[in-house]
Order: sequence, then structure tokens, then C-alpha cells
Amino acid sequence: MRLVQVMIPTGKRKTVLELLDEEGIDYAVSDETSGRDYTALVSFPLPSAAVEPVLEKLREVGIERDAYTVVVDAETVVSERFEALEERYEEENGDSDRIAREELAANADELAPPLPSFVLMTVVSAVVATAGVLLDSPAVVVGSMVIAPLVGPAMSTSVGTVIDDREMAVEGIKLQVLGTAIAIAAAAIFAVVLRASGIVPLTAEEVFAISEVRERLAPDVLSLVIALGAGAAGAAAVSSGVSAALVGVMIAAALVPPIAVVGVALAWGQPVAMLGPFVLVLVNILSINFVALIVLWQMGYRPQLWFREEEARSATVSRLASIGMILLVLSSVLVGVTYGTYRTATFETDAQSAVSAELPEEASLLSMDVQYDGFPFQTPTRVVVTVGYPPDASPPDVGERLRPRIRELAPEPLGPLGSRDLAVEVRYVPVDQPRRVEGATDDASVLAGDPAAVAGRSGAVPA
Repeated sequence: MRLVQVMIPTGKRKTVLELLDEEGIDYAVSDETSGRDYTALVSFPLPSAAVEPVLEKLREVGIERDAYTVVVDAETVVSERFEALEERYEEENGDSDRIAREELAANADELAPPLPSFVLMTVVSAVVATAGVLLDSPAVVVGSMVIAPLVGPAMSTSVGTVIDDREMAVEGIKLQVLGTAIAIAAAAIFAVVLRASGIVPLTAEEVFAISEVRERLAPDVLSLVIALGAGAAGAAAVSSGVSAALVGVMIAAALVPPIAVVGVALAWGQPVAMLGPFVLVLVNILSINFVALIVLWQMGYRPQLWFREEEARSATVSRLASIGMILLVLSSVLVGVTYGTYRTATFETDAQSAVSAELPEEASLLSMDVQYDGFPFQTPTRVVVTVGYPPDASPPDVGERLRPRIRELAPEPLGPLGSRDLAVEVRYVPVDQPRRVEGATDDASVLAGDPAAVAGRSGAVPA
């Protein structure tokens, strides 16, 4: 519910009150005695769905050109006429909590913080997210999402487009570009300081093995779900007048962690590793804007002036088409990563089965480690097979049979950065009572005997 207050200019008092009477709206009138060009202040409660239609009718009688209007929240209205009014507008507009266009614009404007605060909070959120991914701490990463001021620019861009407020739309676009650039720079600088000072004395391979980093190096199509849901939820929140704080966290969840990983990749001098999370950032930004535009337009938001509706429609369709084309191209990378993940999983499963089939009965496959190269289609470049055999026997001579078999199963490189050279190394480890464990990656985890006894032996013997 809303309480609307309208300053009535001289000569419009009778027109306004007659309009309110025709609409069945309860109102209170106070005489204006300040000596300005107003004769009265009229206050009346309205259901949220009725605010925009009533303001439109007031504009038709020329109120907005000579007066100003204030719309505020109303907690409770006790009135039979108000209940009848509420029922009428529910029948006309359906069961919708859609707020007026003016409120929508005000909400979007409030979500965009002042530039100094925006820059400061963006830097802080990027630094905290970088610390979180390097610490492998989901709690710290979530904390960085809470303080990220990213919901405002995204919603301002979409709202400004559908209501034909060019200034708001351009400001939103500028803040999104600026925020992304500042966040990446802050994450990279912070990561460089951590690396140079020795606070994080890890190699690139060790850093990219951290789970919070690794899971964002090769994003797949499912990553789109977060961004699409965030865009739809953001548009629904800002258009219904509810708090967008939680939606802001969801939007930050789509943007802040991959931005932190981009900074980490830059700090460790791995530009190829940066491609995956950077593409994910771009796809998420575009997806949020794309879905928000569609949701707001479908909810019926249009420019204030009817003759500008076609201009706004053209701008919205043009922006949707542009974003859609770019999104389609970038999303193909995520599709490629998804397909590449399927290929690598299939290869590893088939290779393990082939290796196990070639081993004699007394030997077992302890582990099979695969290294990949290429983006977005990962191609195996090195395979290390560890075979266990009884300590009182000689290592089984299976290397010459395993190498061509594994190379035969390896997928062909599809990406421009893929490699066709596949090195296959077979290692032999004496173990007590070796047994095969599917999918094992750690030798110690598959030893049925005494690990200490095994550790005391000579170790791996290259084939």
C-alpha cells in the first residue's frame, strides 16, 4: 500500500477532487498557506497496483506539469472503500505486486551508491574474495559477496532502458564497466603482493589446485544458471519494492569469485588460465542484464510519455539483440568447456578400464594421473599410470602395451591451444597385497598393506 500526496496548483483543485471521487478514492485535503502557487495538499491511500494508473490520470488533467507528487509506504489502511478499490485493481491488473514506474526508477536510483562508496566497496569485496579463494574458505568468499555493490548498476541499466531514462542507463553501464575493471585490478594487485611477500609461497600449479580456484578455471554451462536467476530475481525485487539485499548477494555470487580468480591467474603469470574465469565474468554480466531487461519489459514498464514508448521499445530490442549475440558467442565457450569435461571424463574412464584389462592378475592399477592443456577443449598431454605389484615379484612388463592403447583412446585436440603430443609414463610400485581401487588418485589410499612398510621401499620404477 502507498500513501500519495499531491500539491494542487491554483485552478486545479476541483479537477483533482472530482477525479478522485470518480475513482472511489478516499482523500484528505489541507489548505496550502505558504504563499506559493499551490492551493491545497491532497493525501490519499492507494494499493500498489493503483499508483501508476492514478498518476497517469492526474497527468492527463495537467497536474504533474504544475505540481509535485510524493509516494510513501503505508503500513495499514482501515477503510471499506479502500478494500473495494484494492479488489477492483486486482481484477483489472491481476494479482500483481508490481510498483509504479516512478517508484521503480527511484528504487533503481537508490541501489546505485555514490561513486566513492562504490569504488571502495568494490575494492574491498575483490580483496576479500581473493583472500577467500586462496585460503580455500567458502565462508570468506560469501562474505565478499555480501559487501559487493554490484546489484545497483545492473538494475539501473535495465530500468533506465525500459523507461527510456538514458542518463540512468548510461550511468549503470559505466558503473558496471568501471566496477569490473576495478575489481580485477584490485584482486590482481592484492594477489601479487601476497605472492611477492611470500605470504602465499605457492607455485602456479599449487594455486590452481585449490578447490575454490580450480572450480572456476573451467566454468561450464551450469554456471549460467546463477547469472540468469540473479538477473530475474533482481528485476523482480526492484519492481516489487522489496529489499534487493539478498538479490545483491546472488548477483555478487555470479561475479565476485571468478573476478578474484582472474586476479590470481594474472598475479601468477598464467594468462591462459585467466580465460575461463574472465569469460565467465563477461557471460554473467551480460546474462544478468539480458534477463532483467526481458523481465521488466514483460511486466509492462514503459516510458512516461506514450510517444516515447516506440523509442524505448526500439532501444530495448536493440540492446537485447546486441547482448544476445555477444552472449551466444561467449556461451559457446562454456558449451565447449562442458563438452571438454565430458570428453576428459570419458577418456579417463575408458583409459582406466583399458589399463586394468592389460594388467596381469597379480598387478593392480593404483592411480592414473592426467594432465591437460588447451582451452576451452581440454586435451590430455601427459598420463602417469602407477601400477602396483607384489614385493616378491618382478614389475610386470606392460608399458609397451599400455602406451599405444592409451594414445588410441585419447581425444583429438579441438581447441586452438590444444596439444597433439601425449606422453604416457608407467610407474611400478611394490605394495603388500595390491588391490585395484577405481578412480584412486593417491597411492597411499589404495595400499592394503602397511603404508610405512611401503614407504620404506625403493619407490617408483620407471618402465
